[in-house]
Amino acid sequence: MAQKTEENGKKPAISYWSKDKCQCPVCKKFFEREIMRSGNGRMIAGGLTEELHRNFEPSAKYGRVYPLIYEIGACPNCYAAFFWNDFKEKITPEDLDKIYDNSQKRKNAVEAIFPYFNLKKERSLFDGAAMYYLALMTYDCMDTYALPTMKKAIISLRLAWLSDEINQRCADHNYDYVAQVFYRKALFFYEQAVIAETNRTEKSSTLPNFGPDMDKNYGWDGVIYLCGLLEYKYGQQQDIQLRLKKLSESKTAIARIFGLGKSSKNKPGPLLEHARNLYDNLSKLVNDDEF
Repeated sequence: MAQKTEENGKKPAISYWSKDKCQCPVCKKFFEREIMRSGNGRMIAGGLTEELHRNFEPSAKYGRVYPLIYEIGACPNCYAAFFWNDFKEKITPEDLDKIYDNSQKRKNAVEAIFPYFNLKKERSLFDGAAMYYLALMTYDCMDTYALPTMKKAIISLRLAWLSDEINQRCADHNYDYVAQVFYRKALFFYEQAVIAETNRTEKSSTLPNFGPDMDKNYGWDGVIYLCGLLEYKYGQQQDIQLRLKKLSESKTAIARIFGLGKSSKNKPGPLLEHARNLYDNLSKLVNDDEF
C-alpha cells in the first residue's frame, strides 16, 4: 500500500521531537527524544501472533508503522540505550563505568549487523532495530538490581520480530538468520529469568510490565507461556532426551495456566487460547495426551 503525501508534498508525520531533551545517565550529554504520535489512524491493530506480538496494518495515509521502535532511547554520543523509563532510574557507578567503557564495542557490534544506522534522524525500522541491539548490550553491563535478564529477554524477542520485518522488506540480506539468532537469545534469557526468579537471585516478577509487546501486559503467565513456546519452536534438537524433558516441563507449566485460568476472570483470553494450542502441540511431541 503506497503512502500518501500531504498537500505540501511532505509525508504525514508519524513522530515528533519532544521539547524536553533526554540526558544520558552514562555520558551526561543531552540528546533529542523522538516520540510516536498517536491517533488519527496511525495505528491500525491487526491480529495477535502466537508469540503475543501485535501486528499493525498499513494505512493509506501513513503506510506501515512500527510502534515498537519508539520504545527505546539511544544516546548518539556513547551508544548507551535503555527503555525510556530507565533513563531516570539510579544506576550504580560501577555499571556506569562498564557501560561507558563498552561504548565503542557496542557501536562496532551493531554496525556489523545493522550497518549505517543513524541515531540522530527520525528513526526507521532499521534504526529502531539497531537501538534495540544497543539496549541489549547496555543491559548486559548491569547488575541484578536493574532486572536486566527479563529486559534482555523482551528486547531479544522484539529484535527477532524487527529482524523478521526487515527481512520481509529487504530479503536476501540474511535477516531471517539474524531473527533466528535473536529468537534463541530470547529463549535463553526467558529461561534464565525464570530460574533467577525461582532462586530469588533476581526478582523479575517485580517488573511493572512484561509485554512482550507494547499493547498488552500478559504478566508472569505470559513469561511462562513464552518459555514453553520458544522452547517448542527454537529449542536445541541435538540432545533429543533433553529436549523431551524440557518440553514435558513446559507442558506441566502450561497446564498450571489452564488450571488458574478456569477459576479466574483476570486471565487474558488470547493468552489462554494460545496456551491451549501450545499444550496440545507439546502433548503430541512428548506422547502424552492426558490433561
